[in-house]
Amino acid sequence: MKKEEGKNQTYIIEFILLGFGDRPELQYCLFLLFLVVYIVTVVGNILIVVLVVADQHLHTPMYFFLGNLSCLETCYTSTILPRVLASILTGDRTISFCGCIVQFYFFGFLAATECCLLAAMSYDRYLAIRKPLHYATLLNGRICLQLAAGSWMNGFLTMTIITCLMSQLHFCGPNEINHFLCDFTPVIKLSCSDTSLIKLATLIFSFMDTLPPFLLTLASYVCIISTILKIPSTTGRQKAFSTCSSHLMVVTIFYGTVVIVYMLPNSDTLRDLNKVFSIFYTVLTPLANPLIYSLRNKEIKEALRKVISKYMVLP
Repeated sequence: MKKEEGKNQTYIIEFILLGFGDRPELQYCLFLLFLVVYIVTVVGNILIVVLVVADQHLHTPMYFFLGNLSCLETCYTSTILPRVLASILTGDRTISFCGCIVQFYFFGFLAATECCLLAAMSYDRYLAIRKPLHYATLLNGRICLQLAAGSWMNGFLTMTIITCLMSQLHFCGPNEINHFLCDFTPVIKLSCSDTSLIKLATLIFSFMDTLPPFLLTLASYVCIISTILKIPSTTGRQKAFSTCSSHLMVVTIFYGTVVIVYMLPNSDTLRDLNKVFSIFYTVLTPLANPLIYSLRNKEIKEALRKVISKYMVLP
C-alpha cells in the first residue's frame, strides 16, 4: 500500500478495487463475458452513430438524440470495462488516487448527462405523438442542439464541482474499495477528512440531475400512453406505441437499476447484490441501447441494409 507523508498524517495515494476478486473460479468466465459485452457495446453504438450521420433519412430529432446517446454509451462503458478487463487479466487491482478521481468524474459526468438525454428523448416522443402537426416547429434543429448541449453541459458542471470537492479529501487507510469502479459511496467511506460538505453537495446535485429529468420522462410517457389509448384503431395504437417502445425499454432498464442500486440499504449482506445491480446500469444498459434500437427499429435496420449493400458485394 503506497502512502505519502503529510505534516502529521500518512495519506494513501492508491486504492485497491476489490471488484470480483473474491470469486477466483469465475475470473476467466467474467473476462470473456465482459470482453464480449464491451466489443458488442462499442461496435453497436458506434455503428448507430455512423448510420445516423451517414443516412439522410435519419436526420431527425429522434435520431439526433439517439446518436448522442450512443456516443455517450460508448464513452460510458469505456470508462469502466477496460479497467475491469485489465484487472481480471493481470490480477493487478490497484488504481492510483488520480486515476480513481478521473474514473469517478467521467462515470458521474456521463450518468448525469444520460438522465438529461433520456428526458430530451421522451420530450421528443411526446411532441411527435401529442402534437404531430407542430412537431417540426416545436423541435427544430436549433432546439435539438440546445437540448443536447444543455444535457452535456449539465453533467460537466455538476461533476466538475463534486470532483473538485473530492480531490480535496484525504485518505489515511484502509485503501480497499469493495466495488469494481470508483463510485461515490465506497470512496467517501475511506476518507479521513470531513465529508459533510461533499455529501451535502452530492445530495443536492443528485436530486437536481435525476429528479427533474425523471419526472419529465414520467410525465411525457403518461401523456403519450393516454394519447395512444384514445386512438380508435388497434393498428393505429400499435403504430404509435412502436415509435416510443424502444426508448421506453431503455429508460426502464436505466432508472430501474439505478433506483435499486442507490435505494438498497448499505449493508455488508447486500454489498455483493449492489455490485450485481451496478453491472446492469453501467454495463448492460449501454449494451441494450444498440440491441433494442437495431432489433426494434425499422429505420435503423433499413439504413444498415443500405450500408451493407453499398459497401459489400452481395451474392
